[in-house]
Amino acid sequence: MAPVDGNSWFGLTEQVLPVGDVYEWCLQPQCGAVVLFSGTVRDHAKDETGVMRDDVQYLTYEAYESQVVPLFEAIERELRTRWPHTGRVALLHRVGRLELMESSVLACVSSPHRPDAFEAARYAIDALKASAPIWKHEVWADGADWGTGAHAPVAPTAVPSAGSGS
Repeated sequence: MAPVDGNSWFGLTEQVLPVGDVYEWCLQPQCGAVVLFSGTVRDHAKDETGVMRDDVQYLTYEAYESQVVPLFEAIERELRTRWPHTGRVALLHRVGRLELMESSVLACVSSPHRPDAFEAARYAIDALKASAPIWKHEVWADGADWGTGAHAPVAPTAVPSAGSGS
């Protein structure tokens, strides 16, 4: 459910992500831009040996739940430091089993102008991927493994802005 007040919407859920509701919630009269990123489950991925697997059946996400929302709050604080005129920020992630084409993550940002909205939304999803303790388990037609590219989480302040080098 969308918050009734405030400019932040964060969550971790097993429910289908409310893409349209998040977009509508981010609309504000002073903001001429809303950028919504929806990461979806695709049918292919590289396995741990770097081989492309074209037979992904579904994903399962797990999270260190008590740490996720505080991390989303830290991402928002850094985002608002970098883009102080930001309107609303929504960061939502699914856990549990997700089928092909389902949204696993949403990052949505509203801003008075489109350049800031694009840059802030890109930072939000990049920081979420780099910082949040959320893990993906891929299931293929003939096996399964944890998603590749795992790394130690970094602080949101250490995530660079796209194109800025900082």
